[in-house]
Amino acid sequence: MADGAVISLKAKVSEAEWKARVDLAALYRLVALHGWDDMIFTHISARVPGPEHHFLINPYGWYFEEMTASCLVKVDLDGKIVQETDSFINPAGFTIHSAVHGACEDAHYVIHLHTVAGVGVAAQKDGLLPISQNACLLQNQVAYHGYEGLALNHDERARLIADMGDKTLMLLRNHGTLSVGKTAAEAWVGIFFLEKACAQQVAALSAGRDGVLVAPDAAQAETKEQGKGVGFVSALAWPGALRQLARNLPGYDA
Repeated sequence: MADGAVISLKAKVSEAEWKARVDLAALYRLVALHGWDDMIFTHISARVPGPEHHFLINPYGWYFEEMTASCLVKVDLDGKIVQETDSFINPAGFTIHSAVHGACEDAHYVIHLHTVAGVGVAAQKDGLLPISQNACLLQNQVAYHGYEGLALNHDERARLIADMGDKTLMLLRNHGTLSVGKTAAEAWVGIFFLEKACAQQVAALSAGRDGVLVAPDAAQAETKEQGKGVGFVSALAWPGALRQLARNLPGYDA
């Protein structure tokens, strides 16, 4: 369990790995700060720069608000821990994240959540509806993967990747949300917009589907084009997100 007694790894890993660790720890704490964590469950991961295809993931048993750069666990695509640590990882988290990191070269950061709104929309037959500006911005960016139970079966990885295709966001049916990014910033902005769109949909449909406005076709098409600047938006938003952490949950970069 997390007890705060973590020895810093900053001097023991490469500069590139340390940056990935700091950014990943920041993602964990941002999720906690927004109330999107699920106790010790769900996962966020980051590929370690280099040819080995190692990636970093949370030590099982730690709360997201406790994550630091040094506590994160480095594993290979077979689930073997490749660093000295007393921690272990969640097998279900490994299945999902190893699938994405192993198949998608640009998937440097992967965020998977179980929020109330995200699961709520993932359980709706029609999925994400174009009834909010956020949802319209995400048109053609969201994939869907059917529920198969706890993600412990490694055979599911191939089906998940097939369903993902070239999308960067996914609704895991009856399960939760997923965001993939080349950078921590891209993954964060993706999950932020997806979670907001889901929350807005749950709110809009709380009184039933009748009477809820679907955005006009022309407006949907226009917003789809306007939403293609995620890289630019993420570069603007990420420094502010880190400043927010410095004010509210400092210490992630230890």
